[in-house]
Amino acid sequence: MITLKKRLDAVLGGVTMYKLVLGLLLLLAVYSLVLSFLGIISFTPLAIVLTWVVAVAVSLGSSWLFGRVFGTRAHLESAAITGLLLLFVLPPTSEPLGLGVIAFAAIIASASKFVLAIRGRHIFNPAAFGALVVTATGLTFSGWWVSNQYLLPLVAVGALAILYRTRRVAMGLVFVLAVVGFSLLRTVLTGSPTDPIGLALLGTATVFFAGFMLSEPLTLPPRRWQQLVLALVVAALFAIPFDIAGVLYSSPQLALVIGNLLAFLVGQRRGLALTLLSKRTLTPTTWEFAFEPSHPVSFRPGQYLELALPHGSADLRGQRRIFSISSAPTTDGPVTIGVKVSERSSSFKTAMLALEPGERVRATSVGGDFLLPRDPAVPVLLIAGGIGITPFASQLAHEAGQGRDTVVIYTVSAGEELAYREQLEASGARVIVIAPSTPANLPEHWTYAGPARLTQRSLSALVPDADARHAFVSGPPALVDDARALLRSLKVRRITTDYFSGY
Repeated sequence: MITLKKRLDAVLGGVTMYKLVLGLLLLLAVYSLVLSFLGIISFTPLAIVLTWVVAVAVSLGSSWLFGRVFGTRAHLESAAITGLLLLFVLPPTSEPLGLGVIAFAAIIASASKFVLAIRGRHIFNPAAFGALVVTATGLTFSGWWVSNQYLLPLVAVGALAILYRTRRVAMGLVFVLAVVGFSLLRTVLTGSPTDPIGLALLGTATVFFAGFMLSEPLTLPPRRWQQLVLALVVAALFAIPFDIAGVLYSSPQLALVIGNLLAFLVGQRRGLALTLLSKRTLTPTTWEFAFEPSHPVSFRPGQYLELALPHGSADLRGQRRIFSISSAPTTDGPVTIGVKVSERSSSFKTAMLALEPGERVRATSVGGDFLLPRDPAVPVLLIAGGIGITPFASQLAHEAGQGRDTVVIYTVSAGEELAYREQLEASGARVIVIAPSTPANLPEHWTYAGPARLTQRSLSALVPDADARHAFVSGPPALVDDARALLRSLKVRRITTDYFSGY
């Protein structure tokens, strides 16, 4: 099971979320076309192809145009995804008037990213907003023809892949189960003879909605508990009929747009411009970048930010990347991140290394739940692999002087790869280093535990009271999975993880 998970992490972590979603939607579109040729889907192949072409082409073109008007670069992968979502949300057509409505929906969707944006952050899922406008005005109806039993297996696999890649499986499950629950309740209260479970899963494209639309990172609140609450709220709006002033009637797109607005109100309400102050090497393969934000950044130690860095010839990993913040929260200090750079680095990291002081990048979101207990009396065990030390650097710097009982196990590929040594030493935490050879100049209160990987026996000897601590594990997925299994074998009850997937 763990081996399968490692392979899945390696495959999904090798591509960006945008390319993953785009690839899955393209696969679903091709599969739908095949079913149409076989007569299984009621829409004709011509209608599907024409709607596909119009939705994607207009979405791409209008996004590019709005980008030029607003003096920014359009995210064309996102635009293509919007067009494909509209293909499955609105009914395919080959009629010129119907195709005009599809084109109008794509233009509205693109416009929402620029016009309905506050301080660089768009509020609504573009496809949902475009579909809402054309259905609320009576130009067309909400098709959601993706709710088809023959499409469900592929939709379910794709939705699960997206939710797994974004670590939001729990949110997706809460949404689907809540829709089923609300549908059952509605059946009981109204005495409807319909099959509520079948209707919830197929009749309203619940699975597609959860995986491909609700999960959009830029329109979600930053904390996990907030995302779960949002899933419940959207599920209620999704499953229970309602109307607003006799003008707007319940629909999946309206439920999502309302959910997007609620998420915006509790999240980081602005995009952040970050000016590079300096960059320095922490280790032979690790760099630290210090940025001055255009506005104060509200974050808690252990959280991350997503950087957007448009650059030419972007590889499969794309133009956005998530980095844990390594600095402690301050009102006027710089925001720092640590970046691991390999010999064959991604195009994103190559572009980052080419940045010079004074140049700007943009942070599109701040969030995460990798947070130490608020009570400093709770002892903790921090296990880091390589660059996974970055959130701990922020946490330890923030908690300096609070007297928390902290043990850090730091695994590195070479002795000289110990990043943030100064912060670790200043924290007063007990640090245990695992490396191929003894690192030079280890502080007196640090322990070198040898080159071998942690085992149940070695961890028990190094940290005899591990089961009484709240454990935090940060690093590559394989290390995190192994450490979590090891901690569970030692009866450690509280384990919080932070995956550096696709790093």
